[in-house]
Amino acid sequence: MSESKSRPPQDRPWESGWAPDTTRAPGTRRLWLAGTLALATITACVTAITVLESESGEPETRAAEPTTLSSSAPGGLISFATPSEDATEKPGGNRTEPAPTPSTSASSGSPSPKPGKKAPKPPKASPAPSKHPKPPSTHGISIRAVNFPDRYWRVRDGYVRLDQIGSGSEQREDATFKRVAGLADSSCYSFTTADGRYLRHRSFVLVANMNDGSSLFGKDATFCPRYWSASGTLALESVNYPGRFLRHRNFQLRLDPYENSRLYHSDTSFQMVAGLD
Repeated sequence: MSESKSRPPQDRPWESGWAPDTTRAPGTRRLWLAGTLALATITACVTAITVLESESGEPETRAAEPTTLSSSAPGGLISFATPSEDATEKPGGNRTEPAPTPSTSASSGSPSPKPGKKAPKPPKASPAPSKHPKPPSTHGISIRAVNFPDRYWRVRDGYVRLDQIGSGSEQREDATFKRVAGLADSSCYSFTTADGRYLRHRSFVLVANMNDGSSLFGKDATFCPRYWSASGTLALESVNYPGRFLRHRNFQLRLDPYENSRLYHSDTSFQMVAGLD
């Protein structure tokens, strides 16, 4: 076969013995072009996304700037605060002459309250009830034991005892006292005898002594009423020894510390009745 003879068609290599060149894969140049186009497309998409994100981030940055918002404005509308009077320029502020003082007649229509004027005080509330009821004004009383209703306080030999009272006038007079406002506390009680002596505790024993005018005597002779659960009965607590109550023990009146017992409540409970004299 001569060299000048034309090459047979490549689609029929079996006819002439010619075979295509298989050292290079077919379509390599197309693959390179396709890969380059894909890279360019991806690069363009990434660039477009970056640009869109940067543009969408700008409004957020601007929205973060401090603005005056109204919490009650519907739909997120922006409400602008009313400028204060001090911030606005007052008319005539650049004048050198002082502004004329308004006359009193011009403001007589609706005068505004003067600065610094005190507000009217609210009405005072009703006074709180006293802790101790004030003693009623009585002339003569006798004091009877609750658990020994036939025995009464009686001054005998200077001491106050719980005695049975006979029909004699002297015994009845010794068992009758005058209740007055407390010497140390006017809301409490003090008791006087017919001859002007006061009932006071001395060494925690109830005795009858003349008032020496001292502060100690006034406290020793003052007792505050405390009402137990039983109706019409009361206990008498010392002013200068809180927690100690007048109690009869072996029919003698004395100050004893409080005990949470039925016997103590009975021994310290008394009734004030009309005087026996």
